[in-house]
Amino acid sequence: MMKKGFFLLVCLPLLQGKAQDLPKKTEPSVSKVWVSDLGNGNYKNPVINADYSDPDAIRVGADFYMTASSFDAVPGLPILHSRDLVNWTLINHALPLQVPVEHFSKTRPGKGVWAPAIRYHKGTFYIYYPDPDFGIYMIKTQDPASSWSKPLMVQEGKGLIDPCPFWDEDGRVYLAYAFAGSRAGLKSILAIEELEASGEKPLGQGRIVYDGHELDPTIEGPKLYKRNGYYYLFAPAGGVSTGWQLVLRSKNIYGPYERKVVMDQGKTNINGPHQGAWVDTEKGEDWFLHFQDKGMLGRVVHLQPMKWIRDWPVIGSDPDGDGKGEPVMTFRKPAVGRTYPPASPAESDEFNRAELGLQWQWQANPKETWFFADQNKGKLRLYTVALADSSVTYRDVPNLLLQKFPSQEFTATSRLNFCPDSKQSAEKTGLIIMGRSYAGLVLKSRKDGRLELNYVQCQKAAKGGREKEQLLEVLEKTEIWFRVKVSEGGSCVFSYSSNGKDFKTVAAAFSAQQGEWIGAKLGLFATKSFVSNDSGYTDFDWFRIEKN
Repeated sequence: MMKKGFFLLVCLPLLQGKAQDLPKKTEPSVSKVWVSDLGNGNYKNPVINADYSDPDAIRVGADFYMTASSFDAVPGLPILHSRDLVNWTLINHALPLQVPVEHFSKTRPGKGVWAPAIRYHKGTFYIYYPDPDFGIYMIKTQDPASSWSKPLMVQEGKGLIDPCPFWDEDGRVYLAYAFAGSRAGLKSILAIEELEASGEKPLGQGRIVYDGHELDPTIEGPKLYKRNGYYYLFAPAGGVSTGWQLVLRSKNIYGPYERKVVMDQGKTNINGPHQGAWVDTEKGEDWFLHFQDKGMLGRVVHLQPMKWIRDWPVIGSDPDGDGKGEPVMTFRKPAVGRTYPPASPAESDEFNRAELGLQWQWQANPKETWFFADQNKGKLRLYTVALADSSVTYRDVPNLLLQKFPSQEFTATSRLNFCPDSKQSAEKTGLIIMGRSYAGLVLKSRKDGRLELNYVQCQKAAKGGREKEQLLEVLEKTEIWFRVKVSEGGSCVFSYSSNGKDFKTVAAAFSAQQGEWIGAKLGLFATKSFVSNDSGYTDFDWFRIEKN
């Protein structure tokens, strides 16, 4: 229903409520474009059809918690919650600011938070995450929906990635990890080191426990478990889009390890099925969450049944009985004792709360002057922010407010009112699709008080491409509706309206592209090309994701 009110924004979530009593902003939402729960006791993959890459998950009692890599997006380290492994709600971000804070005040595409691991030990939740340019960090909390501790550097070092902690029965603590060839000059190996009892510092040097150069190139992302006296390393190998799920096992944590491929693409169309988490239910079922690289859409999350045969896991279906599974597209939902309603990470935002919806992320650490919250007026107010001298394209702009593509096909619409500073010109606001190339609808202020409506494109922005601007209209009115329709394959068609009913289509279609290790994103912005003692602003009334 259209709202009668009209303006103002929301805040970066620094504190959240408890998981058992979720705050209003984390009430379950249901996507209008993708629902995994089929409503008949079955589900379809992916369970999350959006870019939650490198997922890791745990069960604590009847609750499942998942996190994922977030790279340079802020806030980072999403925390998702589920009761049945199919229906997921985004309830928090564990990392409100990227550290080092000043370093991440600028956009750093492809850098920042790589594959994390979430674990629960003696009443405390832990996340160990890597920044490949700095080292391995740890954060912790007693409540995953509330605030987390500040990042603690566990081990400095370029190229250290994909850490996973493990608490053994004898009280000793270990950390499995891998190496990024781009920083370490070496890859395709897994290592384990012992940590102090606090889990905050290594006791000595790590040991290489598996070399994948011969059989498992680009092995990485180890997850360390123990079962029936065996230590298990679940690890993806073969590359993000083409690889397989490997499992290593040994009676000694430092090996030697036996090797077995437990899932690959097989005869399915699910490429590179790997990198994820083994979880069980209270009723003793085993399941595996993993990603599939879908290019422009990013790495989406699948759920596979899992079983143990002769102390080896078999993931997905195994039609020929060789112990190597392949992904399922549909399956019965996990047996968790009851049926839960459909839920998915939030997409649309009416801007009626005193904080941003958790789906929104900035391209760098935000400043409080970028936005303002007033839940009574129900608007998102973005102030125009001066571009840095180093900002050549919008790929370089920190104050883009973006969210993940929610599926391959959808339509996004926003109603906005642009109020530029009347003393200045060249303030801009709009709707943008961002990736290695980008495009968008942009309103630009003029000295005569009117507004230029432009369609902008920047092909190969990641490689120094220059933005091209096409004038569509000169407007007197400051209120406008912007829309983009995204179709299969990433074809984006922009349109605009002065009344919310009659939309004019921009003739050229734009092909969305993935970013650096992430899928394409879409969102909102307000910028200016000058520095002054005041700024204009844009009030966004709402942002809605709907079916095409």
